[in-house]
Amino acid sequence: MAKKEQPGQEIGFPVELDLSDEDVYQAMKSLPGYLDITTNDFREIYRLAHCRALDRITHSVKAKDIMTTQVVSVTKDTSLADVAEKMARHGISGVPVVEPDGRVAGVISEKDFIAAMNMPEVKTCMGVISVWLKRGTCLVDQMLSGTAGDIMTSPAIVVPGETSLADLVEILAGKVINRVPVVDADGRLVGLVSRADVMRFSFLRRVC
Repeated sequence: MAKKEQPGQEIGFPVELDLSDEDVYQAMKSLPGYLDITTNDFREIYRLAHCRALDRITHSVKAKDIMTTQVVSVTKDTSLADVAEKMARHGISGVPVVEPDGRVAGVISEKDFIAAMNMPEVKTCMGVISVWLKRGTCLVDQMLSGTAGDIMTSPAIVVPGETSLADLVEILAGKVINRVPVVDADGRLVGLVSRADVMRFSFLRRVC
């Protein structure tokens, strides 16, 4: 999956600094004229301004600004063997499943593969390996003839390109998902936002 250039410098995001009292004092000294304000007052003004800027940025940056546009996807009739090979080759843990016209039909992830093995107690790939080694049997025989449409999660959680960064964070965290397809007005896939895309902006830490 190709990645866009990191947009941080293009958009000009501020980076939160851990200001010391000396930093504040020296900054105040550099201002011309008399400044009737304490270092604590200055720090509080800075904090409020910083929070205001963060709020503005997280609501002005949209999904279309940070999404990956060259998205690896599959169709509902793609064999599970091909889905797994594609995910492994691209080093990704999930892909959108699209209809022939490009509309998003669902998503398929490692969790869907694990769930299809009928092992409710297993939650991770290492858990699968552990069970496999203990039982000495193959756990994927029942999926050899399956397709993406058989085990995909549907309907998929999708967002329009105008979804704000703040809303993306809430969706990914609230739905406990690692990626969300971005669609146009007709529901056709135009991009994908992952946790990694959002984490590019992790330096915008909330202090408000």
